[in-house]
Amino acid sequence: MKKQVLSLVLLGLSNLLLAQTDFNRWSLETNAGFNKPMGPLTPGYLSPTLNIGHLDFGVRYMVNEKFGLKADAGFGSFSEAKDKSPSFTTNYFRANIQGVANLGRIMNFESFTRSVGFLGHFGVGGGSLKFEQTTLTTDPEYVYNFITGLTGQLKLGTRVALTGDISMIINGRQTYTFDGNQYNAEVQPPAPNSNPMVHATGTWWTGTLGLNFYLGKQTEHADWYIAADRYATKVELNSQINGIKDMLKDADGDGVPNFLDKEPNTPAGARVNASGMTLDSDGDGTPDHLDQCPFQPGSTSLNGCPVEEVKDQVDFFKKAINEGYVNVYFAFDSAKPLGYSISAASYVANFLKKNPGVNLEIKGYADELGPEDYNMKLSEKRAKAVYNMLIASGVEASRLSFKGYGEDTSVDKSSAESRQLARRASFAVN
Repeated sequence: MKKQVLSLVLLGLSNLLLAQTDFNRWSLETNAGFNKPMGPLTPGYLSPTLNIGHLDFGVRYMVNEKFGLKADAGFGSFSEAKDKSPSFTTNYFRANIQGVANLGRIMNFESFTRSVGFLGHFGVGGGSLKFEQTTLTTDPEYVYNFITGLTGQLKLGTRVALTGDISMIINGRQTYTFDGNQYNAEVQPPAPNSNPMVHATGTWWTGTLGLNFYLGKQTEHADWYIAADRYATKVELNSQINGIKDMLKDADGDGVPNFLDKEPNTPAGARVNASGMTLDSDGDGTPDHLDQCPFQPGSTSLNGCPVEEVKDQVDFFKKAINEGYVNVYFAFDSAKPLGYSISAASYVANFLKKNPGVNLEIKGYADELGPEDYNMKLSEKRAKAVYNMLIASGVEASRLSFKGYGEDTSVDKSSAESRQLARRASFAVN
């Protein structure tokens, strides 16, 4: 169990490291602009709609191109609306941890623009209020807060973007009004400076313009990264497809493409292995396509058949199986036999018809590419395909059985030629 957990952790770390190569994740943020204390305010006290006097700074990390985290801090001051309110000055500070959603990527902004982005953010934190013109307290008031906002982005380059943000902050456990001249309570205490110990909320807004500075070695930051750009263009794909077509050409028509064919001039009709080499199943010097008795050693003058009739053909058939001569091969991820190997099924069918007392098992295999459970099902489909071929050729179903054995781990899975040998159906005489 520990090994499995460790493997999952290592896999997760490796995925994170690999993902890091796609885009930059870190950015620095700086903003300046307006604030607006909505309430509570002492009756008669007003603040301007756009009060200049807010700054904030932050650092952001994107987990992926859609979601991330940031830490930021802001400070400034609230003041009165000129000629409409008594004077007041309240200095504030806040610090927050926030989650960030790249709404531009989530809503596929790239379908109509590559230079405009949109972020949403929400988080929690704390802060303080310091009142300069009040008789109620000389100490700063500390509050907790919730913050949420929307940030528009204009990409100026791969390293910088212009931003505009609107954020709402809700203070919790705020004892005083934003101007500091009353308690944050519906009913004020009868005695001056007698704190009613009521803690309510306070709401304020900020609107800022700023810059995002992107850090990292990659070309794009997660804000602007588009995964689809990693894939090849149509021209590149066409070039690659044409190259594959050239590789798949089969000059001698034996069913093995040129790039795998070690015997590129095989005679027409010859039975070949996965490497395109002519087979001689019984090793008598007469290739199978010329051998009238391909599983019985014989004389070349007799077209590969023995001088004397062989009484026990089963021995030769078993020998051919044990030495791996009788196999039906399949293409990658396919349960349809390759054309060059269908003749093996015909040899098996002929043998069974001549030896009615023999029963046979068809064993399906797959290479080690892909999930293990998927390969098990694929190997059974391959065995079933050959089973159907033998029944179609006239062999009784009661004499046959089939089973999928999954992945053949005896071959070198790093070799394309070896993997082809693993994609097969073999036979076993019962």
